[in-house]
Amino acid sequence: MTATAAESSVKPAKRNLSLLALYPLFFAAVFLGHLTLLRLPYFWDEGGYYIPAAMDFFHSGTLIPYTTATNAHPPLPSVLLAGVWSLTGFTIIATRTFVCLVSAAALLAVFRLTRDLLGDLAAAAVTLLTAIYPIWYVQSTLAHADIFAAAFTLWALALYLEPCPTLSSRPEAQPKWRDPQFVRAGTVAILFALSVLSKETAIITPFALALYRLYLLARNREPRTQNLLWIAALTFCVLPLLAWYGYHHHKTGFTFGNPEFLRYNASANLDLHRIVLSLYHRGLHLFGHMNMWVATLLTAACFILPRRITRTIPTATLIPIVITILVNWIAFSILGGALLTRYLLPIYPLILLLFVAVWRERTRVWPLLAALPAVAFLIALHVDPPYTFAPEDNLTYRDMIVLHQEATAYIEQHLPQATVLTAWPGNAELIHPELGYVHAPVKIASLTNFAIDEILKAQQTPGDYDAAFLFSTKYEPGRVNISQHTENSDARYFDFHHDIHPEEAARLLHGTVVWQDHRDGEWAAVLRFPRSYEARLRATPLPPLSPRNP
Repeated sequence: MTATAAESSVKPAKRNLSLLALYPLFFAAVFLGHLTLLRLPYFWDEGGYYIPAAMDFFHSGTLIPYTTATNAHPPLPSVLLAGVWSLTGFTIIATRTFVCLVSAAALLAVFRLTRDLLGDLAAAAVTLLTAIYPIWYVQSTLAHADIFAAAFTLWALALYLEPCPTLSSRPEAQPKWRDPQFVRAGTVAILFALSVLSKETAIITPFALALYRLYLLARNREPRTQNLLWIAALTFCVLPLLAWYGYHHHKTGFTFGNPEFLRYNASANLDLHRIVLSLYHRGLHLFGHMNMWVATLLTAACFILPRRITRTIPTATLIPIVITILVNWIAFSILGGALLTRYLLPIYPLILLLFVAVWRERTRVWPLLAALPAVAFLIALHVDPPYTFAPEDNLTYRDMIVLHQEATAYIEQHLPQATVLTAWPGNAELIHPELGYVHAPVKIASLTNFAIDEILKAQQTPGDYDAAFLFSTKYEPGRVNISQHTENSDARYFDFHHDIHPEEAARLLHGTVVWQDHRDGEWAAVLRFPRSYEARLRATPLPPLSPRNP
């Protein structure tokens, strides 16, 4: 018995040591896999909120951003990024390398979670599929809060779902604070607290699990002490989040960000039709988007086959995983004005884990099955689907950034004194050199978007701008478009619109297209309007005559 006890105490240490040794390999793989993306300028919400907020903390130590509108997002990503910049200096490559480190840590959590449940080979398969899934792959270099929250959430889940002896209640047992399960619960509590301090919506997962533990407690499932311990650990994360909101309210007068942010992301979303439509979109995001449908169909087909081995994931573990997926699916169909797929980032590896478990139970050749979605994911990285989607869901975002680099370089070189009519995120790119597009700020006039009604508004004030920077704000497919049937509803609830083409904008605004380029489904153009520039020249008084130059 003594030898057995000693062996059981050594094996976890050896497994943890081997897991730690894998981290440099994971980071090297992520870093090298994104090598061509590390110097790209900041993109969309990076430049709109996360980088300015981190820079404000970096320069002045304030947790409340002042160079961008505060929306009450918790400050941990800003603190971490500022800490990196204090060591490396403010550089884009330092930011993206740090995000690679965070992504590698999250993938290590995926590996550990899957290895504990399905073994090493399945863990390697799930981790690889997660790493190359387009949405995860792209977010692995973008400084959004979601990758930070995903890393902490996945590590918390890996520890929470880890097999562990029941909490001992015997008098002769070691003190509670040294009991392995007590230590594990405390670690999980800290990790979930860090996840919600990265992104407030990360609280969905621990609260869903806490409600399930409350159900087990009411049904007298598992020891009462164990359920109470886990309920306390899973709900602990609300305390630092409440502290943050209290501090934010004290500093700004708003608890959950500015009123417009709260309206757009919460109060305006409580419409039954919108919720049902969001459930539909989120279902596609989870099980069909970016060729995830290949893995979903393979899993459905495998259920036709007889089970060759017993269920590999215990029911006590399977239920929390399913609850986590379903609750996030529902919650993110209500919360958030934009249906961004990165909100679901920690859920994709859980879905892939369940898929691989089914393949492994039903067929011996499951590694060959896993190769099919792997190829499909790599294709989806480069080949756009036949429906509208956000550029950041695959490498389309890189095409958009490159086009914006070319357009802003043209403006700097040929129209440096112009006032440029543009929309988000082009306006931020032109006035903030730190985002990596221009060397000096350019004067702008802003539109909400490039829909026809916004262009007609700009038509009424032609003297406000000398040039225009137009671009596609989302990918729109060509002749084959399977998302047309929801366009009207998407326009009503999710700000969907059709961007006007440069030639049509030039005709309506009486200008000339002086530069334009296309990359697959993305485009950008620069228009020039000489009328206002010439009017300003005529209005500028001549300098007084000099005696030396009569």
